[in-house]
Amino acid sequence: MSGLIVERTGPLALIEDGGRFGVRHLGVTQGGALDWVSLGWANWQLGNSPMAAALEIAVGGLVLRAESRATLALAGADLGATLDGKPLPAGGSFTIEPGQRLAFTQPAKGLRAYLAMPGGVQAEPVLGSLSSVVREGLGGLDGQGRALATGDRIAWSDEASVPRQLPDDLRLPPEGSSELALVVGAQIAHFTGASLYAAFNSEWQVDTRADRMGVRLRGPELHCQLGSMVSEGIPLGAVQVPADGQPIILLNDRQTVGGYPRLGALTPLACARLAQCAPGESLHLVAVTPGQARQAYLEQWQRWQ
Repeated sequence: MSGLIVERTGPLALIEDGGRFGVRHLGVTQGGALDWVSLGWANWQLGNSPMAAALEIAVGGLVLRAESRATLALAGADLGATLDGKPLPAGGSFTIEPGQRLAFTQPAKGLRAYLAMPGGVQAEPVLGSLSSVVREGLGGLDGQGRALATGDRIAWSDEASVPRQLPDDLRLPPEGSSELALVVGAQIAHFTGASLYAAFNSEWQVDTRADRMGVRLRGPELHCQLGSMVSEGIPLGAVQVPADGQPIILLNDRQTVGGYPRLGALTPLACARLAQCAPGESLHLVAVTPGQARQAYLEQWQRWQ
C-alpha cells in the first residue's frame, strides 16, 4: 500500500491542485492552491507536473503516518515540520519510512505549506480537478470537498523519480516587505482622487477576517462615487471595495459574480504572496500593467521547465 494515514488534523488541511477551470458559467468557482507558486515548487522537486494535486496544510496541527517508503517534498510556509520528532526544512525533499510520523506544529513563517507526493495525490477528479472547495462540496478525497479527517488515507501513484534540490536563491514565502502587484481597471475611474492616492501610498494590514474566499484589508477608508452596480464576473485577486471603504481581495474559493466596485485585480503572483500573509501583517499595493503581470507569470512557469 502506498499512502499516508491521517492521525490528527489541524485547522484546515485540503487536497489542492491547480484549480477547476471552464465551469464558472455554471456558478462553480476555481478553487485550487492559494499559494500556487509553492505548490509548483513542491511538485517540481519530485518531477511532477507543477499543478499536480498535493496537500495544502494551513497553520499546522496535522499528523500523518506512512504506510510505505516514499520520497515526499515540502514547500511554502515553515509550519515546524518534523519526522518522528526530528525537524525538517520548510522546503526540500525527504524520505519517509513505513510507520514514521510526519507532523506539522505551528507557523514560524507564512501560513500554508504544501506537501507533494510521487505522481500527485490519487483520487477521482470532479469537473476536471481534485481541488477541495468546502463551501461548494466539490473535490478532495471523496469528491465532497471536505477537509482531511482523522483516519483518511491519502494515496499516490508508484511513479518514483530522482528528487531535485530547490534553487539556492529561492525564498518561500518571499522575504522582506509585502508589495502586492495590482492591475488597475474595472471601476477605478469612479474612486475619488484622494482614495486612489491612499490606496497606493498607504500601509494596509491583513484583517483577521481572512479565508480561502477572500482577505479583508484594514487601512484608509476608500470612497467610490459610483451608484448601484449590476453584478459582474469576478476574477482571481479582484479588489472589491464595499460600503465601509475597506478592500476585500477575493481568492480561489470566491463567488463567481459580485456587485461591489473594484480597483482592479492582484496579479497571480501577488495572490500567492497574499496567501502567506498572517493577520496583522503589513503590505502595500503597487500598480502594474497587464504586460508586466503576464511577463512575471510566464517567468515563474519557465523556472519549472
